[in-house]
Amino acid sequence: MTQVLIDTHLHLIYRQRLSYPWLADVEPLNRDFPLEAYQKEARRCGVSAALHMEVDVAPDAMEAETQHIKALAAEPGALLRGAISACRPESADFPAFLERQVENPFVKGFRRVLHVVPDALSQSATFRAHLKRLAKANKPFDLCVRADQLPLAIELIDACPDVQFVLDHCGVPAIKDRAEHPWREHIAAVAQRANAAVKISGVVAYADGESWTLEDIRPYVEHAIERFGWGRVVWGSDWPVCTLTSSLSNWVAATHAITSGCGPSERAQLFENNAKRIWRL
Repeated sequence: MTQVLIDTHLHLIYRQRLSYPWLADVEPLNRDFPLEAYQKEARRCGVSAALHMEVDVAPDAMEAETQHIKALAAEPGALLRGAISACRPESADFPAFLERQVENPFVKGFRRVLHVVPDALSQSATFRAHLKRLAKANKPFDLCVRADQLPLAIELIDACPDVQFVLDHCGVPAIKDRAEHPWREHIAAVAQRANAAVKISGVVAYADGESWTLEDIRPYVEHAIERFGWGRVVWGSDWPVCTLTSSLSNWVAATHAITSGCGPSERAQLFENNAKRIWRL
């Protein structure tokens, strides 16, 4: 039976259409990464659908990014099934912004990258009060934090108990440095929160250049799955960030290899079923 594979973490970059201030500091990614390039490889390695993850565009381009991705999704044969929109819960304008996005069925969830801002931002009363609004909207929030910020993520999860959170990239472990502690303990603590799931996405980007092996990344992926359980894990490519050390095809192959000894129902939860439930696909 063919394994359905939903990519819950795809980035597309169109520099002529949108502004990405951070790209100037990441030269390997400072170019266009269009849908057609992704789909050419994605179809070859079995990806059947994808969610676009916001690419930290300039704040005034957030809604334009979503509309651009929605237009791409309307193209014949496109794999795109929705967008996880950028947001600014710290802003007084967030309630109005959220109301506009909820009216758009293409928007499946939200993310505010937290590793590029002071920790105090997500600890503010305004940020947390606004984030709680996602519960009523039935929209999950992706947590993008560094490994050392996992306690901060736990604080936010606990402050918004009715919001569904998804921890990106297994909590960004320092695989290159083989640093498993205190990451392992923090992942276990996050997994104790029933309103949290984890995204097995693009961890190869944190491995040692192009010299990484399957055994380098296996302990991190297996620990995340073990702690969260098969009912709270989803898969993502993190393309094109994964290309910093690998390729989409290699990351897909590595994921299949790590989970090869698992049953079909378990793999189906990771690759398809949980994503459909969390983002209402």
